[in-house]
Amino acid sequence: MAYKAKLQLRNLEIWPPLALAPMVGLSHSALRSLVIELGGVGLLFTEMLSAKRLPDENPTVSPLLMRSSDEKPLFYQVFLHDSSPVIAAVEKLHLLQAEGIDLNLGCPAPKLRKAGAGCALSNNPKTVKEIIAKFRKSTELPVTVKIRLGNKSDRGKFVELCKLIEGEGGDCITIHARFDDDKFCRKPRWECIATAKKHLTIPIIANGGIFSVEDARKCFEISGADAIMLGRGAASKPWIFSEISETLFGIKRKSDLLLLRDIYIRFTALLNLRFSHERRLGRLKQFTHYFAESYPFGHRLASAVQTSHSMDEAIERAEHFFDSNEQLSY
Repeated sequence: MAYKAKLQLRNLEIWPPLALAPMVGLSHSALRSLVIELGGVGLLFTEMLSAKRLPDENPTVSPLLMRSSDEKPLFYQVFLHDSSPVIAAVEKLHLLQAEGIDLNLGCPAPKLRKAGAGCALSNNPKTVKEIIAKFRKSTELPVTVKIRLGNKSDRGKFVELCKLIEGEGGDCITIHARFDDDKFCRKPRWECIATAKKHLTIPIIANGGIFSVEDARKCFEISGADAIMLGRGAASKPWIFSEISETLFGIKRKSDLLLLRDIYIRFTALLNLRFSHERRLGRLKQFTHYFAESYPFGHRLASAVQTSHSMDEAIERAEHFFDSNEQLSY
């Protein structure tokens, strides 16, 4: 099937065609390293970064820029509302040895929309054109763009936006298959991605509503996408890339059997290794909210960690939960 082809972005070959989505508070160095260790992921993205502030960020201090040598290929996602920060941001990304640059035109957060960034920027085609053209002239790195389906009342604008991105030199478009105002609980409209695919020659990455191997299979088949991107599904089950890769692409998993508790404890170790003391607990709480969904009584794990006041306390409470519940594995 078509989805068994490698994803080619300029000189970068992505295999398997599975990407970890940019997620605020989640797509940091610890989670990226964890999914790499578990296997099956082909492309990584950073958390969303401000293009304006990026040139002044210190990669040895900023938790958003923390990165280990195993985290590659890594695309840095940026948001902005006009083209003025592009050149300085690109220079910084070259210094950071980014493998690619991703432009956020899809985030529906009210703060970004009010500033004219995220999905609000997608409604300003003139500025989008200027920004992508400026990125394209400033770098030889792959330039990708992440969007949503736009406004429910004008579906034609979504396809026109895709064609504009391709026309200005965008190398790939990630499409989150929900409208700008849709909540995550709404069923993704993968068929809309198939509509866009008919009008484009550049690759498309499908995103939204992928939480299992079967979801991945259906998304590929319905959307016709060249690759898929997982967000919350990867936070809930960091091993999901390995499962999808083994089932759909025949890539042997790295480990025969892993206990979920061991995966969780490894994640805490990565947090301790990568982040300063004050930046660990909040990230563990956010991750646990999703990870706990794998357990029948996972709300108890989430609550125990959420009410902890230190990493040591959170880990102790998590260990107690694991000792008191069935030892799940994948």
